[in-house]
Amino acid sequence: MGYLDLKFLHIVGATVLLGTGAGIAFFMVMAHRTKDVAVIAGVARIVVIADFLFTATAVIAQPVTGLLLAKVQNYPLASSWIVASVVLYLVIGAFWLPVIYFQMRMRDLATHARDQKKPLPADYYWYYRIWFAFGFPAFFSILVIFWLMISRARLW
Repeated sequence: MGYLDLKFLHIVGATVLLGTGAGIAFFMVMAHRTKDVAVIAGVARIVVIADFLFTATAVIAQPVTGLLLAKVQNYPLASSWIVASVVLYLVIGAFWLPVIYFQMRMRDLATHARDQKKPLPADYYWYYRIWFAFGFPAFFSILVIFWLMISRARLW
């Protein structure tokens, strides 16, 4: 596989991470704002599927294509922009893994409330607030990674 093929796959993977993350956040927030338990349950179900199908696939592809690109281009892995990108990628992962759990809990709580024809329990709102807060550092980190990949800035 050549440089352009790897670069294409790396850019597509990054786009999927950013786009799916932003899309999932948007749809989950909009569903939550309806206060309609059935809507929230349905959207949360789709969000969990999307995160596993798209985000998880890109999460695996990014480091693989990144390492191969560095090798093909002879970029030292100790380059500051690569090290910073890897650290930020780990930060994203540290926020994303719990978010998956929170999404599954929100889905389950909303589904149970819908099926029982009851309002959302207090736990749902706790998970939502934490889920929402965890999105900010992850989203900011991925934007910084985009900048680092484009600029290849020498940071130290």
